[in-house]
Amino acid sequence: MTYFPVKGCAGTDVATCAVVRTGLEHDRTFMIVNAVDGSFHSQRTLPAMAAVRPAVVDGGAGLRLTADGVESLRHDVRPEGGRRAVSMFGRPLGEAVDQGDTVADWFSEVLKAPVRLVRAPGDFDRDGWGETPGKVAYADAHALLIASQASLDDLNARISAHGGRPVPMDRFRPNIVLDGCAEPHAEDEMRRLEIGTARLAYATRATRCAVPMVDQLTGVRDGPEPIRTLARYRREPEFDNKVSFGMKAAVVRPGILSVGDAVEALFRSGQPA
Repeated sequence: MTYFPVKGCAGTDVATCAVVRTGLEHDRTFMIVNAVDGSFHSQRTLPAMAAVRPAVVDGGAGLRLTADGVESLRHDVRPEGGRRAVSMFGRPLGEAVDQGDTVADWFSEVLKAPVRLVRAPGDFDRDGWGETPGKVAYADAHALLIASQASLDDLNARISAHGGRPVPMDRFRPNIVLDGCAEPHAEDEMRRLEIGTARLAYATRATRCAVPMVDQLTGVRDGPEPIRTLARYRREPEFDNKVSFGMKAAVVRPGILSVGDAVEALFRSGQPA
């Protein structure tokens, strides 16, 4: 189970986590934006973000930021303060709380680009979309990304069969990884999931961009896998023929999740797992 405090940067693995209406607690509450126009950055534009390791400290009052080759920074979070207009995929997201010059300079040095770090304000309210829209913070469009180990094992078998090198699960940056699925991509058919004390619901399949071709340890593009192999069998005609891996979910009931929790799933057919 993994949350990503800063959109596009490295995640934090946890054994237990609260689930709030926008996903795992602390997930993508911060975002890096262009210093001039407030448009968001991700590994699509700055793959080096993958190698920046943020850690939430003091219950969310601070961020500890580390990256190779620079001195670590302890940032005191500004929950409120000066705001700036931000956007994602060309769509306005309202105003976000700017986190100040010191952390902006740190990220700008690491990423070799003029950027600012912003935080979702307390009154931020954003809808997702899909079969169950739900609410979302600064993730692309949905609260949670869920994938199964069976799906990755099947993908890697296909990659190996064509002489490629298998990829780790972190290429897909899931929040939750399901083990024990009988078939690859069983998560595509799940419509309700009871995990721990939380209830989740299917929104849509997760279409993939170039990010899975970025090595998540080094922040360097390392394609063409896994996109090349996914393109052979996971095209989504209803989404401009993009490839998919995993599913996006909304939070229906907040709760607590722990690694090892049993998963009760209701599938598209209506039959329980």
